[in-house]
Amino acid sequence: MGLKPVPTRPLIGRGSYAEALRIGEILRKETIGGALLVFAAVIALIWANSPAAESYFALRDFKVGFEPWHLELSLGAWAADGLLAVFFFLVGLELKREIVAGDLRHVSKAIVPVAAAVGGVVVPALIYAAINWNSPETISGWAIPTATDIAFAVAVLAVIGSHLPTPLRIFLLTLAVFDDLMAITIIAIFYTSEINTTALLLTLVPMALYGFLAQKYRRFFGLNPSAAWFILLPLGFIAWALLHASGIHATVAGVALAFTIPVRHRAKDQKQSTGPGLAELFEHRFRPLSAGFAVPVFAFFSAGVAIGGFEGLASALVDPVAIGIVVALVLGKPIGIIGATWVTARFTKATLDPALRWVDLIGVSLLAGIGFTVSLLVAELSFGLGTSANDHAKVAILVASVLAALLASILLGSRNRQYRKIQERDSVDADTDGIPDVYQQEQ
Repeated sequence: MGLKPVPTRPLIGRGSYAEALRIGEILRKETIGGALLVFAAVIALIWANSPAAESYFALRDFKVGFEPWHLELSLGAWAADGLLAVFFFLVGLELKREIVAGDLRHVSKAIVPVAAAVGGVVVPALIYAAINWNSPETISGWAIPTATDIAFAVAVLAVIGSHLPTPLRIFLLTLAVFDDLMAITIIAIFYTSEINTTALLLTLVPMALYGFLAQKYRRFFGLNPSAAWFILLPLGFIAWALLHASGIHATVAGVALAFTIPVRHRAKDQKQSTGPGLAELFEHRFRPLSAGFAVPVFAFFSAGVAIGGFEGLASALVDPVAIGIVVALVLGKPIGIIGATWVTARFTKATLDPALRWVDLIGVSLLAGIGFTVSLLVAELSFGLGTSANDHAKVAILVASVLAALLASILLGSRNRQYRKIQERDSVDADTDGIPDVYQQEQ
């Protein structure tokens, strides 16, 4: 009797049909957000290098707010500390939905994007640190090239990859979400110099109350979850303000609060239709605010840097800070992601999904080198606003992001044309229930 072959499972699965529909919806929304982000960054660059540059920097540095709780901040700081908290709140909601109700509740499906995200963080950080090893002033920026910009990367993928397989899109979004979670963890741990213990302990009070009311929102607010806004929003702001006063970067509050939002609602009578959980409702409300306002405004205040013409650009790009960022994002990201994915395949007996090829993953890993939003934030935390190192880092982030987008567009654009021909020749039929047959097959 011969030995039975060891069963293998797809390295990157197709996912459920519901997951495919949700990913499609996210892609459509993030495409608009990505376009607004790019537009805001371009306007900031043009303004910061125009004869009216002083007015741009005056606007960015204009302070508003009040001193208690250290909330007298510049408009640029409000964008980085406040508006990005909305962005990370959405990241937290997305991650919790994936873990609780999405395909990532299965360890076998979660391990690959998690491993890829870890590789995409560790390798770029090591590359930057190696290039800046002999410079104590600049090595603190090692975390700058570790992040992937979800909105920017998804926007590029949506434009060039209309026929790319769904598993590839799911892989990129999941990778980016875990990537941002690790970035916010790095910010919380390594970019907190002094902690105000009293303020930090006080943060737990509104955060706990926020979580309790979110979990019991139907008991307190009835069947109209919109009423929860009138209570949860002020509590969330108080928690954010106290965390900001504690010395920990306030964007961490976004993820922490999001993790308290329930993904599912379970009624005592299981036969009763309970409707969507509060997480899904908040996601629908916050995604337009994040993609349409919060992230573009942050990009506007962060991307503006006086380059100083061609000579200034050349001078910035020979700085070890810029070299480390460009090499880490453009080369380090794909090396780390593909390397971690290959190791996972090598030691878990997993195989690549039949719908994909390794060249597809290389294209997506290049796309992950777009490290715009969070990279700009980490650059400011590393070097301080207005310093030459921060300005050079911004230039490098912009150059690396554009270069990564171009390389990914060339490779994935070619793959997209091939997949389009395949789909035109052998289109997937749908049953009378409207669900493609491929999603009704066992994974």
